Amino acid sequence: MEPSPEQSPHHAYPDHWEADVVLRDGGTARIRPITTDDAERLVSFYEQVSDESKYYRFFAPYPRLSDRDVHRFTHHDYVDRVGLAVTIGGEFIGTVRYDRINDQGRPASAPADEAEVAFLVQDAHQGRGVASALLEHIAAVARERGIRRFAAEVLPANNKMIKVFRDAGYTQRRSFEDGSVHLTLDLEPTEKSLAVQRGREQRAEARSVQRLLAPGSVAVIGTGRTPGGVGRTVLRNLLAAGFTGRTYAVNRAFDEGLTTLDGVPAHRSLGEIDEQVDLAVIAVPAHRVPEAVADCGEHGVQGLVVLSAGYAERGSAGRELQRELVRQARSYGMRIIGPNAFGIINTAESVRLNASLAPESPARGRIGLFTQSGAIGIALLSGLHRRGAGLSSFISAGNRADVSGNDFLQYSFEDQDTDVALLYLESLGNPRKFTRLARRTAAVKPVVVVKGARHSGTNPPGHAVPVSRIPDATVSALMRQAGVIRVDTVTEMVDAGLLLAGQPLPAGPRVAILGNSESLGLLTYDACLAEGLRPRPPIDLTTAASPQDFRDALAEALADSTCDAVIVTAIPWVGENGEAETGDGEVLAAALHGAAAKSPAKPVAVVHVEIGGLAEALAAASSTAAPRTRPTTLAAQPSGPPAATTAPTPTEPATVAAAGASETEEAAGTEEADGIERTPGRIPAYPAAERAVRALAEAVKYAQWRRQAATPGKVPEFLDETTDEPGAAALIDTLLGATPDPRGRPLTHDEARELLGRYGIPVRPTLPAPDPETAVAAAARLGYPVALKTTAPHLRHRADLGGVRLDLADEDALRRAYGEFTELLGKPAELLPVVQSMAPRGVDTVVRASIDAAAGAILSFGLAGAPSELLGDTAHRLVPATDRDAAELIRSIKAAPVLFGWRGSAPVDTPALEELLLRLSRLVDDHPEVVSVALEPVVVAPQGLTVLGASVRLAPPPPRGDLGPRRLPNY
Repeated sequence: MEPSPEQSPHHAYPDHWEADVVLRDGGTARIRPITTDDAERLVSFYEQVSDESKYYRFFAPYPRLSDRDVHRFTHHDYVDRVGLAVTIGGEFIGTVRYDRINDQGRPASAPADEAEVAFLVQDAHQGRGVASALLEHIAAVARERGIRRFAAEVLPANNKMIKVFRDAGYTQRRSFEDGSVHLTLDLEPTEKSLAVQRGREQRAEARSVQRLLAPGSVAVIGTGRTPGGVGRTVLRNLLAAGFTGRTYAVNRAFDEGLTTLDGVPAHRSLGEIDEQVDLAVIAVPAHRVPEAVADCGEHGVQGLVVLSAGYAERGSAGRELQRELVRQARSYGMRIIGPNAFGIINTAESVRLNASLAPESPARGRIGLFTQSGAIGIALLSGLHRRGAGLSSFISAGNRADVSGNDFLQYSFEDQDTDVALLYLESLGNPRKFTRLARRTAAVKPVVVVKGARHSGTNPPGHAVPVSRIPDATVSALMRQAGVIRVDTVTEMVDAGLLLAGQPLPAGPRVAILGNSESLGLLTYDACLAEGLRPRPPIDLTTAASPQDFRDALAEALADSTCDAVIVTAIPWVGENGEAETGDGEVLAAALHGAAAKSPAKPVAVVHVEIGGLAEALAAASSTAAPRTRPTTLAAQPSGPPAATTAPTPTEPATVAAAGASETEEAAGTEEADGIERTPGRIPAYPAAERAVRALAEAVKYAQWRRQAATPGKVPEFLDETTDEPGAAALIDTLLGATPDPRGRPLTHDEARELLGRYGIPVRPTLPAPDPETAVAAAARLGYPVALKTTAPHLRHRADLGGVRLDLADEDALRRAYGEFTELLGKPAELLPVVQSMAPRGVDTVVRASIDAAAGAILSFGLAGAPSELLGDTAHRLVPATDRDAAELIRSIKAAPVLFGWRGSAPVDTPALEELLLRLSRLVDDHPEVVSVALEPVVVAPQGLTVLGASVRLAPPPPRGDLGPRRLPNY
């Protein structure tokens, strides 16, 4: 018998199933469970569905729903019968329902694990990805309720629905029965289904940002009647930039007779505008914003830029206003930049949008810029403008209540006008997703990040996101793992961005230095050494060098196969009258560009001191040059991480080639020394050697990461008898119990040994020694020599305090050590001593894994004792770690030479150490209940290793929003 909602033990409304999603066209919608209050909405929705779609749903003409149908489709127990709806503006545009069935296809309850599923999408919204989004969410709901398979009957002519199932990526079976297609989908996520989900997410979120940056029409709501004010300023900037679309001024206080303002149509509300408005810039006081948002939603506006302040930056009351603003906008299918935003810019010739408070639109360029701070945005725009750099796009997100840095990465990944993405971030709403998106984007174009609020431990006002508790050094290491170029200041971000946007990536760290100042050359040489580069001795052209001398020297250096990059240093040269000549910057710039244009593609940077017009001339020389096609190759044929293989071919100034090699594709109409001359790229100029070298060093490290990303590492599965994943899962369930404490629980030594042993990580046993006699008996059982150790928290692993005695060869030595223990350190009840057999000599290391609420699971490694605890010499990688991650992890600490035969010592068994790291990574990845593991010490010998101590903590797993169905975050 089918249970009623009242009979179901899970009939409470599951509000955690509610989600905002981005559809295929970039608009948003809300997915939520259907309730008994939705009867009228369901009937209205069904009336707007075509007869053909109704036929496909019910396999027969079905013009209207009966009262019995309405009751059935709105009454669910949220366990065996579930219905979800997609809504926009509060009205249904699509529904999905599942009913749990048994082997005979009859209604059933658990433990039956199959359900029949059916969809219906309003015709006007078909093709927007509504059914695909519904399938992701209903599948997640079904898995939560113990359903493992969906069954569906589809008419052969219903190609759209068949395609939804086919393209989802789930394992499926298909048969033709009684005139219909019978489909069975296994709901266990697969690598393909996850890739499909993330691919759809990327396209939808990129499209949502593209709709904001390239609107066909813009309305400025809150345009002042007199010059000045925020709204009037934005309107002025839109017109000054030459926006190619239609512009409207809107203010409810306009006089009825006012028809134009600054030459554009003026209206009291959006309802007076006869045409579609794509983007609204809202510049009214916070208490009037809800009215403006409602007006936008009711008239089909696609996106909002909210400049208004008075939200989360003002405290808890403002934060609630901000959340309501997001809920209201998303209910109409709109995305928001802001509130408290500075605005957006798109310099594309087909758009020319400056919907910001920036008084001057930047030149068109190849850099995309995202910032969470208006003040930082102003500084960056000004700095880029002074140095002659152009932008492709600019977003200043303010409180970042909706559109975030993750959305910007989605957009930048496939934007053909962007070669470099620069981001100033003060918080990370979804660090796991950021790392995933950054890794994929960095595989095709550089991503440079400055992270503000690094050491405060809290988020800036207005940013209601999870606070990470991991040190900033760990955050930086994880960003590096994802290919992100992490710099400390906005000045360094501009410096790196200019080099990466205007020059090819270096093939290695070898740097040639040339110039007309020996002292400046030596400063540059020292800076290169400090940054880990390999500089050649500087070439001094003397102060008498002419621009032609610079050109010849640069051409020779670029042609040298032992050189990967060139830094040119220049000071004003002295004329015949003994006075410094500073007005020939244009001549020197032309000479340098001439040499670079006829030479192999290698990066060139200029360090100059007071040479008038040089920086401007170096920037202007290529301001109109067309971007060159960037192949997706670096040296060999890298494909980047798997997600990048479907990316469109991006553009960059030049490809990375092996030392001495030249580009294969160049701009037409020019000639090189070997028959091809390349279009000159923008040569960045720096006022200090340290800044130029630091930017070049970042480019070298990024290029190396790109080459390595071409052949990504693998996550080993360990399918041998040493790994027992089901057994570990059962043990964890037993240890946590039926009602686990949310705070979790630490495991005993024996429990930890058993769990780690399920993943092939043996821990050397210890035996308690509460008195000398028990210690002697334990040693006899284990075999001499033994170690006597205290497990008291304040003395654990503290050999320096006498808490560890090693190499006790016999009973006398053990008794003597025990007596010294109790005499010097305290009573046995306080010391909690244990006896352990000795391990082979080696290097003491420490291996840890932990889960951070914001960043996810992290694997860490260092040498035990002072190197890691005092000096912080610890390396980190995200879980799951690949074989390459494990190899890099142990080699990236500063004390790594100790593992590889430092000062004549025997190298230790690093392959065994790498395997241990990978096994621990797999354990934590397979079982999120394992929230922390510390293996200390791990003694790595020339042959093999020994884990002497282990502590493990279990807790109910934290939510993993990055693995569930697509949804927008709610801050």
